[in-house]
Amino acid sequence: MYLAIAVAVHLILAYFLIDWKRWRDYYPTIQFYIISNLMYNFLFFNHTLWAYKPRSPWLNHTFIDLSFSLIMMPIILMIYLRHIPKVFKNALFYISTWVIIFTVVEYFFQRSGLFIYNNGWGIINSAIFNVIMLSVLGIHYRRPLYGILISIPIIAILLYFHHPSFGDLK
Repeated sequence: MYLAIAVAVHLILAYFLIDWKRWRDYYPTIQFYIISNLMYNFLFFNHTLWAYKPRSPWLNHTFIDLSFSLIMMPIILMIYLRHIPKVFKNALFYISTWVIIFTVVEYFFQRSGLFIYNNGWGIINSAIFNVIMLSVLGIHYRRPLYGILISIPIIAILLYFHHPSFGDLK
């Protein structure tokens, strides 16, 4: 039920807050996010750092994550990217606000049992990851190649600290 409510809320936000004339401007960064998230889910399939824990028997992590990645997150990104400031000081405050929102929402989902952590991951890791993710997405939006290039060492660092063993890979 919460997934249907979450999708409905995001669709309402999309109706009121997205500049649909500019959706093509956001599309490459949305694709970048979706590809990155699908890559994480593929590589960490048997070594999850976090997972959605549904309350309904017909839901699972994969279905929830696909709904999040293909419906909710594109809406969030179009809202986020539309208003990202060009001035560094303002962008720092803007990104910090979004990091707090993402982290607080995740905290409440985790406290309510709808989100679980595994393999040494926790809310602090998520907060740090949110800083990195939202910063890289902002960079990718303005300069896609820089966003991709900066992601490579970040992925290497994340794999170094939270790597699945070779046996965990499919």
